[in-house]
Amino acid sequence: MDLNLAGKAAIVTGGSRGIGRCIALRLADEGCHLAICGRSSERLRATAEELATRGISVVTSVADVSEPGAVERFVGEAAASLGAIDLLVANVGGSVGAGFLETTLEDWKRTFELNLFHAVGATRAVVPHMQKRAGGSVLIVSSISGWKPVSGRAQYATAKAAEIHLAHSLARELAPYRIRVNSLSPGSVLFDGGAWARFRDLEPEAFAKFECEEFPWGRLATPEEIADVAVFLLSDRAGWINGANIPVDGAQRSPSAW
Repeated sequence: MDLNLAGKAAIVTGGSRGIGRCIALRLADEGCHLAICGRSSERLRATAEELATRGISVVTSVADVSEPGAVERFVGEAAASLGAIDLLVANVGGSVGAGFLETTLEDWKRTFELNLFHAVGATRAVVPHMQKRAGGSVLIVSSISGWKPVSGRAQYATAKAAEIHLAHSLARELAPYRIRVNSLSPGSVLFDGGAWARFRDLEPEAFAKFECEEFPWGRLATPEEIADVAVFLLSDRAGWINGANIPVDGAQRSPSAW
């Protein structure tokens, strides 16, 4: 199926590793020009080299999008280099702190900056550029933790729930500009260097129990499986999907191993 994405300009935050990297690669396979940001210059360089083999333009920026003004600067640099912005993937996420009683208010604020506020800033920054193109598509990468009960990381689950609501609200508000906004909720995703890979290596018995009990197919997701859905949602083939939250979790039960 031709997704009609060739020649479009896409931004992916956190695009140098894990889910973000796979989404960037899938978009490049479809002929999109890419701007990606991340905190590691080494990972950005390696990902950019791989993206460039697809024959597309690539822009990279070392940025911590939780810092004031960082995501807006990244969007501005991307627009200047690519000449346009058609697609945004607000992919950066994470959690600061531990359980509720051990976690400070500052940990909650930091978690919201990583997740919700970065998505807000990125979306606000791309809207003027998408208006010039008479439309665009925004995808916010949330999590099944945003709508399934989770223990031990209430700040993360709450921030992810807010991202889902943000997408639904902005879909209505930005519809007059022909800008679609959706959220994607992956389940637990296994990739080298990720949190679940570290858990597997450090606590193999607990990981095996989690994998067996919580996943009907007996395994975690791959980042490629998440990326395939993400790219479809960004494309015009999903043109009547707006304000939706799409779970990609293999019917996973609990999002937490604890």
